[in-house]
Amino acid sequence: MFPQPLPFSHALRVLVKAPIAIRQSNRSSLSLWYRMASTNANIWGLQDPSLIKYQSFIDGKWVSAKDGGSILVTNPATGEELGTVPEMGLEETKSAVAAAGNAFASWGKTTARHRHDILMNFYNLMREHNDDLARIITLENGKTLTEAKGENAYSASFMEWYAEEAVRIYGEHIPSPFTNLRNVVIKQPVGVVSILTPWNFPSAMITRKLGAALAAGCTAVIKPPPETPFSALALAELSRRAGVPDGVINIVTTQKNVIEVGREMCENKIVRKISFTGSTPVAKSLYGMAASTLKKVSIEAGGNAPFIVFDDADIDQAVEGAISCKFRGSGQTCVCANRIYVQSSVYADFASKLAEKVTAFKVGNGLDETTTHGPLIHERAISKVARHVEDAVARGAQVLVGGKRVDGAGTFFAPTVLSEVPAGALSNFEETFGPVAALTKFETEEEVIALANNADVGLAGYFFSRDIGRVWRVAEALEVGMVGTNTGLISHATIPFGGVKESGLGREGGHGITEYLNQKLITFGGL
Repeated sequence: MFPQPLPFSHALRVLVKAPIAIRQSNRSSLSLWYRMASTNANIWGLQDPSLIKYQSFIDGKWVSAKDGGSILVTNPATGEELGTVPEMGLEETKSAVAAAGNAFASWGKTTARHRHDILMNFYNLMREHNDDLARIITLENGKTLTEAKGENAYSASFMEWYAEEAVRIYGEHIPSPFTNLRNVVIKQPVGVVSILTPWNFPSAMITRKLGAALAAGCTAVIKPPPETPFSALALAELSRRAGVPDGVINIVTTQKNVIEVGREMCENKIVRKISFTGSTPVAKSLYGMAASTLKKVSIEAGGNAPFIVFDDADIDQAVEGAISCKFRGSGQTCVCANRIYVQSSVYADFASKLAEKVTAFKVGNGLDETTTHGPLIHERAISKVARHVEDAVARGAQVLVGGKRVDGAGTFFAPTVLSEVPAGALSNFEETFGPVAALTKFETEEEVIALANNADVGLAGYFFSRDIGRVWRVAEALEVGMVGTNTGLISHATIPFGGVKESGLGREGGHGITEYLNQKLITFGGL
């Protein structure tokens, strides 16, 4: 019931195919720099305008593309041009990897305390510049300023958490069966890490990986998404101020050259680990490339989260959980509720209360204090959401709220609640990634567990029940990496974040630093 994985080249082209908001330009990088600098204050409105960088970051230097190519980025809420970043290619990517490799020779030997201190500097700078970093997120991503401030706090928390994890990288003594031998296990950084991230959390998807890498003693090459590159570049600027040495963090921006850049980041022998968040088809392609040199891989791929409301649930609590889980970021999160199953005896009550809440939402520019939900990222996102709504309605679903695009500038889709959605609807088999709550009725616990597990992916799942026996049964039965019971919010820096099945490999957050470390046995003989 899921589409077959696309070839790498096609999958990446689909993933980053230029939306209206991003266009290629071959204008001179110098003239562009002056153009952007002259309008910077008006566009961004930052307290510290120097956080905005229009160049990539390689070996401690701000650099443009050698051929002068650039990517134009706009605000999805208004269509306003925000600026350009370089269209980097294979040559620049090789330079970034080489710089990371050279820097690893010294960074990998620093003490844990030294790395701790630098990461805490980084954390404090992110907190100090919270308003500016949040504003950058809102302008390039579209989410509300309140959500953007929350993202920056969440993003910064990974720097704090991994600063503390750095000094907890413990070894082990293993008793030997032989009197003349002693066994000691130490942990060492894997080396250069390639980090590839999506646009829905422009800052947090970077720091969740980068914090662990830096704490472990690794260096990094980061490819941010072309839709939201400015948050990544602002982080690079703060890393420099925090004391991160040249070459430890490198950022390569690209859109049309993403295939060759992605391939180099996966196949270059200097790189020893890949960390990726994005779609399952692209994840599979990157995984295959990394296999050419048996690199370590961490992947957070697609989700299709079930959200279950049982008849013994606190319905008001379940509605609030659905609001926070489904509509955060206008539904553009990989762990948001995608398939909402409600037991028949409480179906009408839940549907009416959810619709009432959603009716009160206000869609608009994320900088407007009265806005509750911002735009979708681009036109392709609008098309997919509209297709899912149309499919459900064609199969007999009823639109309780929303159901259509919001007229005017920007890529806005009205927050939507659909009732009587059949189990075979497209929204139950594809991740909508938009503000659509599609409600499907069920009768028994066994039935809904089967529905929830009928997916090739398994990132997150949620359910609401006050029966302690059911809570344990369902939590253990759901085939996902993370379960929220009586809550729609599960993610923070201290917990392991990741999925099962085709939702990925490895874990981020929590003890995720282990993904960036190799274990080495040292046996001492002749004793």
